[in-house]
Amino acid sequence: MKNLTVCIAGASGSIYGKRIVEVLVSNGYFVNLIFSKIGEEVFEFETGLSKERFLSKLPENQIKLHNQDDLFAPISSGSYFSLGTIVAPCSAGTLGAIASGSTRNLIHRVVDVCLKERRKVLLLFRETPLNKIHIENMLKVTDAGAIVMPACPGFYSRPESSDDVVNFVVGK
Repeated sequence: MKNLTVCIAGASGSIYGKRIVEVLVSNGYFVNLIFSKIGEEVFEFETGLSKERFLSKLPENQIKLHNQDDLFAPISSGSYFSLGTIVAPCSAGTLGAIASGSTRNLIHRVVDVCLKERRKVLLLFRETPLNKIHIENMLKVTDAGAIVMPACPGFYSRPESSDDVVNFVVGK
């Protein structure tokens, strides 16, 4: 089974991470899921779901929840094969840690491993407006091989709901 890691960091926009997990699972992927501590709080506030309630709606054999402090998790090693990592939403703090090579938690570590192993990394950046530090950090991670995607929905599809807007970004 193809597998990816999805990380939900503390920026607003948890709905993007939630929807990405749902789409991946519905397409037969195994998902390793990590919430940052603040990401878990924001997720619950924005979606009205605890992470446990969210996970209960997904097939147990297609998802594994990891604690952000578990640096001994198998996914923290380059010998664990994953197609890549998606951080959605990606906060400015998470972007900064990744850009500096800091691996203070499992989210930072799995992205660092993917970059060093030349695996796919997508950071769905959800901060606005941008300052020079954000832009420089985006350049650093892009130079290291990551894809930075600001959560900027298009409206040429004439969305009729917020779900349509989220699905536009997730589809990209």
